[in-house]
Amino acid sequence: MSTESAANSDSLTAAEVKCERHELHELKSKWWCFLLLGVALVLFGIFALSMSFWIGLAQMFIIGAVLMIGGVVQLVTSFWAGKWSGTLLSLLVAIFYIAVGYLIIDNPAKAAAIFFVVTAAMLIVSGIFRIVVALQTRSRDWGWTMLSGVVSLALGVVIYRVIRYSQEHDQGPEKYLMLVGLFIGIELIFNGWTWVMLSLGLRTSSDDEK
Repeated sequence: MSTESAANSDSLTAAEVKCERHELHELKSKWWCFLLLGVALVLFGIFALSMSFWIGLAQMFIIGAVLMIGGVVQLVTSFWAGKWSGTLLSLLVAIFYIAVGYLIIDNPAKAAAIFFVVTAAMLIVSGIFRIVVALQTRSRDWGWTMLSGVVSLALGVVIYRVIRYSQEHDQGPEKYLMLVGLFIGIELIFNGWTWVMLSLGLRTSSDDEK
């Protein structure tokens, strides 16, 4: 019985290794896709840094517009669907979307201040997740993934400290528009650089195998 279990275990291990090799082979053949993705993210990040205020302003308008459009669509759909048990809840959600979208468009600076808090939380969670993944997988060039996670975590902490500083010194919310675009640009650059290094690592590994 134990011999059978050992044989099955060896078979599963061999199958897993074969599956991993096949997956790695597929990734190696598409290394240039990761390179293009990384370069594109870096370029978008540089653009976001050069136009940080307008990027932040545009982001607020886009979020507001999307919420308003989604609310209108849900409102119209609720009426078309006729009476059902969830009609009232659907109408309330639609009105909420429209109202929040309008408030964001009407005062994007204050909306950016709120969004700044969400961005800080997102970067902190994203950074911790990347660090954990890098430590668990220890895949090729995992150090770059670790670095990206550390940078995201650091940015999130910095944003949180900036928020606290602004609150303590009673500064206006307008600067949040620039800061949102600034930190988004930095995040895009480091994320893109991670993909670039991953693609180059895959390409080198493919050449070594040959």
